[in-house]
This record gives sequence, C-alpha cells and structure tokens, in this order.
Amino acid sequence: MLPDKLTDRAYAAADPGPPALRLASTGTLTYGLSVGEVLGVSTLKGARLIGGRSGLDRIVQRLNVMEVPDILAWVKPNELLLTTGYPLRNTPQALENLVADLDERGLSALGVKLGRYLDRLPPQMIEQADRLGFPLILLPADVGFDDILNQVLTDILNRQAAVLARTEEVHRALVQIVLNGGGLQEVVDEVAELLEVAVVAMDGDRRALAAAGPEDQVREMLGWDGPDRASGPVLAGEHLMVPVLAGGFDYGRIIARRPAGGLRETDMVGILERAATVVALLITKQQAVAAVESKYRADFLRDVLAGRAGEDDSVIAHGAGFGWDLDRPMVVLVAELDDRASGGGGRARGEQTPGGARSARGRGDEERMVQERLAQAWTTVVRRHDRNGAVVSFAHEVVAIVGAAGPDGRTPAGSAAPDPALLVKEATAVFGEPPGPRRTFSTGISRTVTSPSGLPEAYDQAVKAVRVGRQMHGAGARAHFDQLGVYRLLSLVSDPTELHVFVRETLGGLATDDDPEAVDLRRTLQVLLDTNLNVAETARQLHFHYNTLRYRIGKLERMLGPFTEDAHLRLNLTLALHVMRMRGIGM
Repeated sequence: MLPDKLTDRAYAAADPGPPALRLASTGTLTYGLSVGEVLGVSTLKGARLIGGRSGLDRIVQRLNVMEVPDILAWVKPNELLLTTGYPLRNTPQALENLVADLDERGLSALGVKLGRYLDRLPPQMIEQADRLGFPLILLPADVGFDDILNQVLTDILNRQAAVLARTEEVHRALVQIVLNGGGLQEVVDEVAELLEVAVVAMDGDRRALAAAGPEDQVREMLGWDGPDRASGPVLAGEHLMVPVLAGGFDYGRIIARRPAGGLRETDMVGILERAATVVALLITKQQAVAAVESKYRADFLRDVLAGRAGEDDSVIAHGAGFGWDLDRPMVVLVAELDDRASGGGGRARGEQTPGGARSARGRGDEERMVQERLAQAWTTVVRRHDRNGAVVSFAHEVVAIVGAAGPDGRTPAGSAAPDPALLVKEATAVFGEPPGPRRTFSTGISRTVTSPSGLPEAYDQAVKAVRVGRQMHGAGARAHFDQLGVYRLLSLVSDPTELHVFVRETLGGLATDDDPEAVDLRRTLQVLLDTNLNVAETARQLHFHYNTLRYRIGKLERMLGPFTEDAHLRLNLTLALHVMRMRGIGM
C-alpha cells in the first residue's frame, strides 16, 4: 500500500477544489480547471455568469486576450478568452456570431469587461451562449487582465503539479511491487485498493488478464462495449479506460469504474496511466519469457517430427519436462490459416522443418497476431480435454499431439480419449470469438501412432490431410488422412498442369464449367459411375425417364468412348472427375 503521507504531500501546495477533467471531442481526457473553478478564484470574485451555464464543466488549460480583429486565427482549444471589446467597438454586429465561432474552435469560455468600449452585449449573443452551453462571463471592472492571467495559470500549474506528485508516488509503489516479485494480479489489486473501485486489466482481444473488486462490477466492465483503440484515457459514463501501450504496440487496456465521490478523476487517470506503464512492462516480460519457452518447445517438437530427436525413451523423458505425455497412443492435428499460401505445408525431413520452409519475417503484425490467436485457441481447447497434450505454433501452422483411444476406446491412463472432431469444433469456436478479424483455418488429422518414432509419419499425414482437405472442401475443411482415399494419390502430383492435361484429354468437351449442357452431362456421367452403371438407379436419382437416360448414355459414349464396356476408360473418367472436384486445382 502507499504511505498515508502521500496525499498530504501531493496536495499541500494547492487544492483547487473539485475535479477538472472532461471528455474532449477526440474521445480522450483533458486536464485543467473547469470554468466553474475559474470563477471561484479571488480575482474573479465580482465576475458574473450571464450565459452558457450548462458549460461550466468545460476545461480551461490556457488563457488568451482578444484585442485584435483577427483573433480567431490565434485562438486554441480549451482557452479562456478575455476581452474589453476593443476590436469590436465599431462593428457590434460581429458580436452575434462571435460565440458560435469560438465554440466551433473548442474554446472554453469568453470573459468580457464592459464600460470602456462596449456598454452592453446583444441579447442574441447571450441566447446563443445558452443554446451552445458556452459560458459568457462579465468581468469585474476593477480587475486587470494580468491579475486574472497570473492567478488562473498559477492554479492550473499547481493542479498539474499535485497530480504529477501523486502519480509519481503511485508509480514508485507499483514498480516496487514488480521488483519484489509481484505480478499482474498484485498490481491490479493495488490499483483497485488505491481507487476503491473495481479494476480490470485486459489484453488486446478484451480477454481478462487480472481483475480486482466486486464480482458484479468486474462482470459489468468485462461486458462494456468501449472503444477498440485509443491513444489516451477515455471517459465514458461510469467507466474510465486507459490503453496499455509500449513500443508502438497496443497490449490491451485497464478499466476502472468511477467512484461516487472519493478520489478526483484526475487522480484516477494518473494512477491508471502509471499502472498501464507497469502492466506493459509485465506483459512484455511475460511475452519474452513465453517466447523463449515456446522456442524451446518448438525446437524440440520440430526435431521429433523430423525424426532426429533420438530414441523413444529420450523423447518421452524430454517431453515430460514440458508436461507432454508421448508414451501412449497419439494422433497429430495440424491447423493452418486458410487465406495464406500454404505451398504444400512444412516438411519434417532433413534440413526442412515444420513451418521452417517459410519465414515469418514477411508477415505483418496483424498476421502474427492472428497466428497467435490460433495457437492460443488450440492451447485452450487441448488443455481442456488433454492436459498432457502438446501444442506448438510454427511459422504458418499449429501442431497438436493428443492422446488417442486404444482398441478398448480408452487411453492407457483410463480416461476417454479426446475426439479430434470435437477439438476442431471447439477450437473453431474459440478462434472465432470477437473481437478481431474473421478468419478460418483448415485442419488435418493423422492416423493413430503408438510411439514417438511414429510421429514424423503422422505429421506428414496431417499436413497432407490439411492440403487435400482444403482442395476438396474449401476453407474451414476438416479432413482425416484415412478419409482422403484416392485424393491422397492425386495430391502427390506436384504439377497441376499435368492434372489439367489429363482432365482435358479424358473428358474432352465436358472439362468446362462454361457450357451448361456440358455441366449437365458431366453430372449424368458422375452418377452413372457412382452407381456402377446401374441405369435404373441413375434415372431415379436424376429424375430422368429411362429412355432419356439411354439417349444421354449414347451421347456420352460418342463424346468419351465406350466407357460402358471399357473398365480402364471408366477408371480414367472417375479419376478425371475426382481431379475436377479438388478445389485447389483450378481448371
């Protein structure tokens, strides 16, 4: 906890009164004195507010004096503008639009001293100030502008100094927590106690990293629909949010509920800003440690999948150090983002390694974050169903190794083996949770292996299932190696041109989607082959008359040859149709 002397020391110099903090037009918070506070200083004791009372919470950060006609070119937002009306003495009609012009430029208020150059302000000017909530102040005749400038600026500086003193004390206390070994939860606990409110720290995807305070308030803040990005503090209703920024990256946000009374909002912002700095330090530290640990895990699994990690006993023992159980029946799952050119996947052979064929250096920050989200989704789901499963993210894919069922349907440990289809379904749901760009991934599942020595082959099977499954079913495909059938053989043809030539030579005029008649005849041929040339069943499925189908068969044989009598021709036709069904092979 912070020492009790903190508040006394921080505010001994000046205590200007109630909080002065407001939501600026940019959506961020500004500091200074409110117009209401300014009217409370001694030099303005005789000042009178004649319009714009609803704008008393506007913030004054600077002062300016208008004694030249072109003052609008020199004013700045959050200014208190003082004038005797000298530049407007000969053009009173300009006063009617002056308030609107100043309000449009973000000024806080206008103070006018009557008597010397202006005797009165027009009613239209006062009405406009009330309508816009722009404070219009009559200044005392016996007070000089220099006295007002000196006192108000002094109070603003004292307020800023007080805030800085307190936030520096807070920063030292929070840093001390980290130096004593405390983590993110301890920092959030301290901030919540200082502010006497609920506090939540979230990552960039709005997942809670740590929380403190009443559970109902924490739940409410987790569901708060605040801005996705902000460069500074944001005040909205009862919520005060400060982004966690470091090194040009947005690591998340800290959110607190504003208390009813208690600390000034300026204090809340200062404390949260210092906490955000410490949280950024903790997050980057955690990421650095996690990156090193992840690299060790990835390097080891890369060697395992490449078949160069050593004997099974050594692999099992090393894997146990990471919390992995590799001494059981296992399956390998490979998940890969769909809209990334796969190039056939990484190869765990020789010097080529999983994910190593393509460098991640060319990917942007967003691509890296999406890959991390995919890895996190799979980690969450695998940990839920198999605490001893392995999940590693390579450059372009996520590899998971989970327990598989033996002949009795159970794992050696006696628990039910996780269903790969269920893992894919849940990982898809977790990965698709908002916020973030909507992306899909395809998954390949290997056969079951019983020892680490079988993992390289299982990985190859899963990689092949990803690629072929996407070709067959499109984005979001889930394919088991055993379900690929003849597509496994077709996928071995590395040159798509050869497949194109084979399809055109075999199907001739049917190898096009541009001609509706060709598409219709190809459908007829497909059903005929699927039913083993059963004319009656084909006619039933296609809703054709028997004679109509006999006519179509004759036409197909004139185009393709006597496939009803030539088994080799039927095989070629079947393979050509399979190639056309592979979506990754554009004809």
